[in-house]
Amino acid sequence: MAVAIFDLDNTLLEGTCSSLWAAYLADLAWVDRDSFLQRDGELLARYEQGELSMADYLSFSLSALVGRTAEEVDFVLEPFVEDVIEPLLHNDAMRSIADHRSAGDRVLLAAAIPTFLIAAIADRLGLADVLGIDLQEQHGFYSGNTEGVPTYGEGKLQRVQAWLAEQGLSLADASLYTHSPQDLPLLERVDRPHAVNPGAALLEQAERAGWPVLTWR
Repeated sequence: MAVAIFDLDNTLLEGTCSSLWAAYLADLAWVDRDSFLQRDGELLARYEQGELSMADYLSFSLSALVGRTAEEVDFVLEPFVEDVIEPLLHNDAMRSIADHRSAGDRVLLAAAIPTFLIAAIADRLGLADVLGIDLQEQHGFYSGNTEGVPTYGEGKLQRVQAWLAEQGLSLADASLYTHSPQDLPLLERVDRPHAVNPGAALLEQAERAGWPVLTWR
């Protein structure tokens, strides 16, 4: 069986899920709107420019959940996905997922966001297989720290390989659709890589490697 792996930001989704989630938390008054969103935007921009590690960005962004329970977060997830995420999903991406499912392929969503977020989005799409960043809980509350191997860069490749091994699948039977240059380790290993809505860095790499370049809206 083949597998199709999809990233989220600017691939399935128009925009960046972490920024949308931060704005939603501000709407809920879980964070101070002005100071948190300004800092979140600054750090995310530095990460996208290669000036900041994902670990440093997560250290800030996950601070919004410190002291919250999984039940509190679960309660606000469904309206977030329905009201914020669903209207921003690319029609072309939805068609690609449908095509893969019709062909009998497994569809895996793998993104550098908390697992509860990617799982809620997958559930809305009728998908079961996800990989995200697992969050640590202490005494029933989120601590603001992560657990295990995070799903970005080389870590994403490791997580995908481990998941494939568990499922009896391999990268030789895999397609990948992503906007992120951070996914280069995985792009270089799958049988059918695709650069979706790429920025300059990924576009250059895709053209050099001969990977298909897709524009999804």
